[in-house]
Amino acid sequence: MRFAFGFAGAIAALLCTAILPAEAGQGDTLKAIRERGEVLCGAHPGRYGFAAPDDKGRWSGFEVDLCRALGAAIFGSGEKVRFVALSSQQRFPAIQAGEVDVLARNTTATLTRDTALGLNFSPPVFYTGLGFMVRKDAGVKTVEDLNGATICMAPGSTTEQAVARLFTQHGLKYTPIVIENNKELASAYVAGRCDALAKDRDALPGVRMYDAPQPEEHVILEGTFSKEPLALAVRHGDDQWYDIVKWVMYGLMEAEENKVSQANVDEMTKSKDPYVQDLLGVTGDYGPKLGLDKKWLYWVVRSVGNYGDIYERHFGDKTKLPLPRGHNKLWTEGGLLYGLPVK
Repeated sequence: MRFAFGFAGAIAALLCTAILPAEAGQGDTLKAIRERGEVLCGAHPGRYGFAAPDDKGRWSGFEVDLCRALGAAIFGSGEKVRFVALSSQQRFPAIQAGEVDVLARNTTATLTRDTALGLNFSPPVFYTGLGFMVRKDAGVKTVEDLNGATICMAPGSTTEQAVARLFTQHGLKYTPIVIENNKELASAYVAGRCDALAKDRDALPGVRMYDAPQPEEHVILEGTFSKEPLALAVRHGDDQWYDIVKWVMYGLMEAEENKVSQANVDEMTKSKDPYVQDLLGVTGDYGPKLGLDKKWLYWVVRSVGNYGDIYERHFGDKTKLPLPRGHNKLWTEGGLLYGLPVK
């Protein structure tokens, strides 16, 4: 009996050792990124507040900073990222073919995209939903008033599906006008080719401010008419890279919840809170479990800030496109953002 007990204990110990490695190996994607010296990030070619290059080719925006966070986690610098502009139709073939390492391109996480398209999604980084913009003088107040309307929208998007479902539910008719190019889509609406513009609700203020010659002549209908949880996407088949993308996003949320910001991150390395010390790599070995430096999250926050810093930079009250955080608040403040614990 003592021999049987010892043998069983030895087998259990071997199994535990086998399934609990001390730290992660280097997957193909991380290896390629390190050899290349930069992360290839698929981005929207021009969505106000989210992603756009300036006249010198410098990218900025909410999703741009999420990609810079990945560069910082790997290289200690948010500048180690190259952005690849992708249309709605181009984005999925590009990530599937390995032309980019990650998509941060206003992409809604759905079952079909997760399975049939072979993608893995990070936790949602921005909660939004279908909205409509119309001309003020059209007298449209509700979705029902759009019966028989022509509606501009992008092809290959969940917006198409959401509009079709909404109008079917309400027994309404409409004529879709689908245009791939984002600027041409906005121009078509402004020129009067359609009665309404359908987009994620949080994209509409930018179109009204920057694309409409007279912004006050356009209104955004009350209501959000679909669920569009935007998330970063990576290819199936590289669990380590998926883990890195996922945990960098959680880390941004955890940093905000624990009041670690771009402004105070160096000071917070001296915090007496053991969890904050683990987050910033003063103690613990969580970075190596991902195949990263133990100070991975320190470099992320130092480079781009926490989630709240990023949101405030692009949608805060002092920006040209202030957006209430709403569902994009932390769970502790009544929102839906819930960073899993780094431990």
